[in-house]
Amino acid sequence: MQEQTWDEFSRNWQVDVHQAFVWAQAALTAPLAPGSLVVAMSSGAALRGSVVSGGYAGAKATVRFVNAYAADESARLGLGLRFVTLFPQLTPATELGSAGVAAYAERDGLDVPAFVERIQPGVTPQLVGESVTDLVKSAEVGLTEYKIMGLGLEKIE
Repeated sequence: MQEQTWDEFSRNWQVDVHQAFVWAQAALTAPLAPGSLVVAMSSGAALRGSVVSGGYAGAKATVRFVNAYAADESARLGLGLRFVTLFPQLTPATELGSAGVAAYAERDGLDVPAFVERIQPGVTPQLVGESVTDLVKSAEVGLTEYKIMGLGLEKIE
């Protein structure tokens, strides 16, 4: 925190929270059929914080809230929409994830391969895509939340 400006710290609020808000708002006002699936992508950082990420974890936690608020409004309005929030876990398989892995490895005094070994099996973009596809097949109405772990979806109760 002490090395960031407010603009750097709040960047994820301007992007991640904004897109979740616009997405949820559009889902509530568009003519979607009951049972339609609305997916919000959060992050595992939203569930436990992320000391090396600045405002990222807080922004991703707010994405979770926005989707929960939208699910509540859908229920209140009788829209019958399915809201799902996904929390992919840290992975070196993406540019953003690689930066996070490197930062956590350094903080823990490990080299990157040793840190990556600790978080195996890893999450891949393909696994995230397959997880979303699996959700399309589900019929659960309301709000559901899932971690995306290296072995697939794990429902958050």
